[in-house]
Amino acid sequence: MNLFIFLRFGLYFWKSDGFSGLSMLFIVLLLGVILFALCTSSFCAAWVYQDCKRRGDDPVLWAAIVFAVSPFIGLLIYFLRRSEIKTICPACGQRISVKAKYCEECGTPVEEEDNCIMVKRGTHHLKFMIGGIVSMVFMLVCLTGFIVSAATGNGINTNVISNERVWNLGTISMKYSTYQDDVWKLDFRRASEGFVKEQSMTIADADAQLLYADISCGTVPDGATLVLWLVQGDVFKSVDVTNLSEPLEYPLNEFENGKIHVRLQINGVENTVSEIYIQ
Repeated sequence: MNLFIFLRFGLYFWKSDGFSGLSMLFIVLLLGVILFALCTSSFCAAWVYQDCKRRGDDPVLWAAIVFAVSPFIGLLIYFLRRSEIKTICPACGQRISVKAKYCEECGTPVEEEDNCIMVKRGTHHLKFMIGGIVSMVFMLVCLTGFIVSAATGNGINTNVISNERVWNLGTISMKYSTYQDDVWKLDFRRASEGFVKEQSMTIADADAQLLYADISCGTVPDGATLVLWLVQGDVFKSVDVTNLSEPLEYPLNEFENGKIHVRLQINGVENTVSEIYIQ
């Protein structure tokens, strides 16, 4: 689960505009959550590795499980599954339980004092436990700050005419959103009021090219709108595309060649299908 989350975050960062539109504090909190989550997983995995070696289990396998799944789920599974602590019979060398009164193999009595010594030695690797707890505390602190910042909108760009990435505090229910062969296809059921879905496109010849938008809003409650925004630097234009009778052909001669932000601001419309491209 940890690896899946980190890989997904990395893929999202690579395909999007990265941290554009976020304040430095927000970025630090986000990276803090990820960093301390990794540290927590690493410390817990290290402790499990050492504990497995004492019990005769496979330390590499269990450490990998705890790190990959997450400390909470991984440790729960491990504690439910881990083997009993064993020691070596001084007579025959057979591994026996530290609670055993005698060796199950040769029958040699085992002194209770030896068992107590073994249990005392078993309270080991406290540094991993302490490291895991400290990392978890810092992770929760960063996570709390991240959630509070997201809930209040501090440090998050939500301005639809901004030249940076627009981040949403709401939700959207989508069927799909793809951008292939320079064509942006979006199909959504509904979204939070004012939700902005965007795609970066490229203008090769501003004087000759047009932006084409074929948009159909299946459900339009009273007062609901769907607004198309084109943003490039200090230049921004908007078009109400709620009730298009035919595909929109919008000239781009007011913009320059290069990257342009194409945004759909969703204000209550539902079951909408759109196809937008520059040609």
